[in-house]
Amino acid sequence: MKTYLPQKILYGSSLRWILMHDAEKALKSLGIRILQPIIDETFPTLKIPDRKTNNIVFDDTINQYVLGPSLSVRDSSNVKHVRSFTQLTWAAAFAKELIQASRTSSLRDLYYSAEAFGINFNNQSESDRIVTDLECLTGLPRESLGIYPEEHSSIYGKVKMRYTVSGYEGKEIDLTVSPDGLPIGPALMTAEPIDSEAKIVLAVESGGMFSRLIETRAWDRFSAVLVQLGGQPPRATRRLMRNLHTSLELPVYIFTDGDPWGMHIAKVITSGSANAAHIKDLTIPSAKWIGVTPEDITEYALPTESMNNADLKRLDELSRDVRYNDPVWQSHIHRFKQMRSKAEQQAFSRHGMDYVVDTYLSDKLL
Repeated sequence: MKTYLPQKILYGSSLRWILMHDAEKALKSLGIRILQPIIDETFPTLKIPDRKTNNIVFDDTINQYVLGPSLSVRDSSNVKHVRSFTQLTWAAAFAKELIQASRTSSLRDLYYSAEAFGINFNNQSESDRIVTDLECLTGLPRESLGIYPEEHSSIYGKVKMRYTVSGYEGKEIDLTVSPDGLPIGPALMTAEPIDSEAKIVLAVESGGMFSRLIETRAWDRFSAVLVQLGGQPPRATRRLMRNLHTSLELPVYIFTDGDPWGMHIAKVITSGSANAAHIKDLTIPSAKWIGVTPEDITEYALPTESMNNADLKRLDELSRDVRYNDPVWQSHIHRFKQMRSKAEQQAFSRHGMDYVVDTYLSDKLL
């Protein structure tokens, strides 16, 4: 059994306290930047890191996208900026209340909560953008501000975690407690790993495959913590995976559909995304995509579907993406283009219900 060593890396209650302290400090600093000009009888302005495409660059040293030096200005004296300036100020105040009350809010809840204060958003996409502005201003991810998206991922495996959230401090949970897996939300994301019998993290794209691997006890056979990604994984899921990888030194393997979208799910885990260029500490550069590769489709005689125009266009985009410059990734892309076909994870069922565990994953992981 591998025991968590708290002196190596800060997680759990210590990390949670630091994040809350940093968030309060950052929000207070933002408040001063807004209030002081008003006291001085001038209009406050805010300089926000620009998230336009031409200011997003790939940093080879950390293997992910980051924001460049350009800034955009939000000027409260400009009538065109008043609406967004007000929305941003309210979002900061809302986050401060969440932190002080040890509460959390979904992005959807934030959108509706604004109406009670007379803050109008045209739609949730607009309020989501304001939250991203707040992240850029504070230098902190929205999760540190108590704001989360709706979650759709789950986890299962031989790991014990200790909760740090208010009302559950010190309580421990075994991640095998539910045969359906446990949903990954704020409480699990900030929980502290206590000990583990697992040797790897195996992230799978679909809920159906996740359930199959639990039912067949693949988690026991491969000594794996299973993570259901549910498509492109939310940040909380990626943070929890990174937590397990870093604190328990568990290597991460990624198992997705055999198509350009599955490849990109894996690449976002290893190298991040342009949309989160302003957020650090989300990636797992050493994580390995085990498939379904185009070579697997042939080797395991999987049933396929023809790629549509959207699939082929996506392959062209990936071939030009700097994150895919590695020859191995380029080879996968080239092979998919030649085949013009794709296969789902569930395609292994053609050879029997347990073939994916007994043969495919055994070949890849053992």
